[in-house]
Amino acid sequence: MGLGPVAGPVVVAVVVLHEGQQFKGATDSKLMTPKRREKIAVQIFSEALSCRVAAASTREIERFNVRGAAILAMRRALSRLEVTPDLILVDGNPVPELGEHRSIVGGDRASQSIACASIIAKVTRDRLMKNLDPRYPQYGWASNKGYRTRGHMKAIREHGPTPHHRQTFQGVLQTELWFEAPDQA
Repeated sequence: MGLGPVAGPVVVAVVVLHEGQQFKGATDSKLMTPKRREKIAVQIFSEALSCRVAAASTREIERFNVRGAAILAMRRALSRLEVTPDLILVDGNPVPELGEHRSIVGGDRASQSIACASIIAKVTRDRLMKNLDPRYPQYGWASNKGYRTRGHMKAIREHGPTPHHRQTFQGVLQTELWFEAPDQA
């Protein structure tokens, strides 16, 4: 979904499966290789009853905070469904702003539809960051996807943040809090 990165949008997906539908190997997207996620994402998009993706921009993250932006993206994705699900499942803590739903901590390992949504959101966000990389090659987004890596934080320190950086996140403007200063040679 993109809650932890210091650059890029929050991306969520909503997946409605046919009753009993399973995708072999679909689990928590963070436990899968990029190649496996990509392969299963294609299957999910073509075989699920419905699959929708939505995002909240960096500007919206700055305005509403990351949780508020994620809820905004959830509402957007839900509004785009062409079917009405019997039950809305949410990974993690309850989200009262969504109305009636069931939250499942660790849901991407316990629910096939949550796992599929996790995969779709991760694949979409990773593609987005790869597509932004040629415009900002010094930040290494094709490989770090906007997360806090030593190289990414060094690039922020050297080149400053871009409009895609979440500037209110601690560490974006104060990179020295995350990594020691470069050697003074």
